[in-house]
Amino acid sequence: MARVRYGARTAAETAAARAAAARLPDIWSTGVVALWETDPDAVAAVLPPPLEPTGRPLVRVTISRVDLPGYPLGAGSVSVAAAHGTVEGWYPLVMPMTHERALIGGREVFGEPKKLGEVVVERDGLVVNARLARHGIAFVEVRGAVSGPLPPPAPAERTDFYFKFLPGVEGAGFDADPVLVHCVRGEKVRRLERLTGDVVLRESMYDPVADLPVRRLVEITLGEKTTDQRGRVAGRVSAEALLPYVHQRYDDPAQIHDGPPEGSV
Repeated sequence: MARVRYGARTAAETAAARAAAARLPDIWSTGVVALWETDPDAVAAVLPPPLEPTGRPLVRVTISRVDLPGYPLGAGSVSVAAAHGTVEGWYPLVMPMTHERALIGGREVFGEPKKLGEVVVERDGLVVNARLARHGIAFVEVRGAVSGPLPPPAPAERTDFYFKFLPGVEGAGFDADPVLVHCVRGEKVRRLERLTGDVVLRESMYDPVADLPVRRLVEITLGEKTTDQRGRVAGRVSAEALLPYVHQRYDDPAQIHDGPPEGSV
């Protein structure tokens, strides 16, 4: 009988796949990072417990083109500064990806709020335009011109906070208490340039980052970097406390309880 491809993989096949992933070379991306101060109350409003605001109400947008072997990937994020106890980092609200593979792994393994979307980074001479778009709306656009080189920073680590959960099969709550994930990213930058420009936030009912207005633009940069990541579960969190924020993950809050149509299975 020919092999049934939905059948179980052998332990050797699974080990070979893991070994191949571990041997991947550094993957470099070219991207724009914009950082600004917004309203402190807006940052506090989007943070689920036990996350808390830091001493500065910062928003960070990254818009990158990743040189993956075989096909390019567009990857972006909109995050706010947050703290979990003594650990400071970033809480992403939305992470548009242009390919399903990047989306599924991040959501299922780490609990990242990834969604399929349009991610564009364009450069024409000194002029740079980068944007994140979904449902035909470029809800974040960064525009500027290269104004000079910057010294690449030393390799550094950054922590992102995610909530990993499974909506309850009975139509309410979760199947188990959610977990808070600390994802530590190691970054190496080989080229960095300063941009002079601005950040445009457009109204979108699906990605309402316009609620985090630019009160003071801190910086915009264009760089080439490579990143690795490792995650750990920091602990269980209160299901009751997280439920009011679950809508952040979905375009339509009702879809977390979507099931197959009657009689379709």
